[in-house]
Amino acid sequence: MEDKINLWYDAEGDFLEVALEKKAGYFKETALDQVMAKVDMEGRVIGFSILKVSALKGKPLELSLASA
Repeated sequence: MEDKINLWYDAEGDFLEVALEKKAGYFKETALDQVMAKVDMEGRVIGFSILKVSALKGKPLELSLASA
C-alpha cells in the first residue's frame, strides 16, 4: 500500500471514493449496498466507494473489506 490515500467527493452525486493505491482495478459489491470495494486484478482491495454519504450522519458504517 502507498503512504498516502486519495479522496474524491462528488457533492451532486453524494458519492465518496477512496483510493488506497493508484493502479488498475474494478469495483465489486460488498455486504453493504452503500459500499463498493475496488480491487486489483489479483483481488486485493485498493480502494472503496460510498454512496449516499450524506445519509451517514450519526450512523457509522462497519464493514471488513478483507472479505470483499
